[in-house]
Amino acid sequence: MANKLVAFFTSLLAGKVGNELICFIISLFPILELRGGLLAASPAFLDVPMRTALPWCIIGNLLPIPFVLLLIEKILEWMEQWKLTRGFALWLKKRADKNKEKIEKYGFWGLVLFVGIPLPGTGAWTGSLVAALLHMKFRKSMTACILGVLLASVIMCIISYGILGLFV
Repeated sequence: MANKLVAFFTSLLAGKVGNELICFIISLFPILELRGGLLAASPAFLDVPMRTALPWCIIGNLLPIPFVLLLIEKILEWMEQWKLTRGFALWLKKRADKNKEKIEKYGFWGLVLFVGIPLPGTGAWTGSLVAALLHMKFRKSMTACILGVLLASVIMCIISYGILGLFV
């Protein structure tokens, strides 16, 4: 699914904005995040050099995280008041609850690994959502998300530029 979304956004934005900006924009989105941005930057899609793509993707992935940590609870409470958005808010809370145990059990390092290991349903967006709902301290949560994004960037560079680069 991520490949299809990356291909969609890449083709949608190609020629309208620079390749680096495409990587940045993709990295901003939940679900895709840095993983999608680096995949888009890879030789399989835009062929942006890794040293150029990496800072764009890291910044793009980290930019929304302080806002999620600080505002998500109030936003979810507000969304639950409206019939149109209630289902989505409850779905987000349910998704966070599903991952709560993993992060609660291991605390800071659990959050780092949850954000950093590129598996479906993990990442900085979900990790910061869970951290906010667990009422983890902002500095601790933000630090864990930064470390997790850096870990994810190493893993995804190996996949996108190493393994994928061999086949393209």
